[in-house]
Amino acid sequence: MAASICARGGLVSSFQGSWESSISGDEYYHALMQSVPRFVSVGKPVCSPPSMKNVNEGKGLFAPAVVITRNIIGKKRFNQLRGKAIALHSQVITEFCKSIGADAKQRQGLIRLAKKNGERLGFLA
Repeated sequence: MAASICARGGLVSSFQGSWESSISGDEYYHALMQSVPRFVSVGKPVCSPPSMKNVNEGKGLFAPAVVITRNIIGKKRFNQLRGKAIALHSQVITEFCKSIGADAKQRQGLIRLAKKNGERLGFLA
């Protein structure tokens, strides 16, 4: 079905035949459906499911002590104790910021820095 424009401005086509189809819509649909596979096999997923393991497990200077403490006192009690320690440390940072006149943005930056340092040292293992 190649088409081109002739020099006189008319459309010239190499299409030979009529606009009517030799097969009806139903026949075309059934022929199309037979050419397409009914079932497609799907392989295993490429990525593994996300794990809930701590990414800092075993990293940092204090990580072994943190892991041993968590195993001794239990996960629930350990998380309560860790939450209290983090809250107390945030209060100390807040009081320090008040004493030197730092604004809320600087205080938030110091708290984020403390969290990064805690991760590096292994306190969040």
